[in-house]
Amino acid sequence: MTEPVFRFAPSPNGHLHLGHALSALLNARAAVALQGRFLVRVEDIDQTRCTPDLERDMFEDLEWLGVPLDEPVLRQSGSFPLYRNALERLQDLGVVYPAYLTRAEIKRFVADYEKDGAVWPRDPDGAPLYPGEDAVLSPKEQQDRAQSDGAFALRLNMKAALARIEVPLTWQEYGAEGSALFRSPKTVPVDALAWGDVVLARKDTPTSYHLSVVVDDARQGITDVLRGQDLYAATSVHRVLQSLLGLPEPRYRHHRLILGEDGRKLSKSNQDTSLRSLREAGISHAELRRRIGL
Repeated sequence: MTEPVFRFAPSPNGHLHLGHALSALLNARAAVALQGRFLVRVEDIDQTRCTPDLERDMFEDLEWLGVPLDEPVLRQSGSFPLYRNALERLQDLGVVYPAYLTRAEIKRFVADYEKDGAVWPRDPDGAPLYPGEDAVLSPKEQQDRAQSDGAFALRLNMKAALARIEVPLTWQEYGAEGSALFRSPKTVPVDALAWGDVVLARKDTPTSYHLSVVVDDARQGITDVLRGQDLYAATSVHRVLQSLLGLPEPRYRHHRLILGEDGRKLSKSNQDTSLRSLREAGISHAELRRRIGL
């Protein structure tokens, strides 16, 4: 059996919170339990929000947690050519197209569509599916935007992508903690159409999370993707991209989420749950583990 390789891949665009602590510790523990390796990856594609100061704070938090670091740490900001290469391969397959509608235009279109009681389809995260230029712009407007130097996104034509995949896609879902790590997996069918035509890149950014995560997991040899339940549905998109790009399929494990008092998953804007604020308040490791259910 191939040596298991786990990873924790935070973005230094805010301070880590209790949910990050759970994910990092579960990955580190799983690597030990299964006699594998544990890597930390820095997902710093957003060069505006991700800063050196926040990255430094992130590593201080991880050191305080006792999370091991396997140097050198991979940073996505140094990997843009690899993402461009993957995007070009998808373009060569004919499954990528430029999309010119702005978020405001999509919002207005959906509002108009739904004003009489109709319901526009939304993806598993609750965002409206992309309606396409034909639904919003005239042929002249489409031509003008294609010839302009304005902003655009590159989207995956999901129907065209699925037409290139010969067999129904699935993924293997394993347990995320404790004895469940060793249980037999369940087979989950891919439901990629529920996501519509996802964004793969933008004019000023050569990749999206969906594209970069499958490229990075493959090149780092990640065998076990252990992440939050909020990314469970996104696995369908990732399996489609892995199939199109000929990338290996890892084992998937989705862990429970730490929720705030309002019942929502934690956000980096919730300073009261940030590891930094809890450290400064003198919280012990034992109390932290109790709060995250470990």
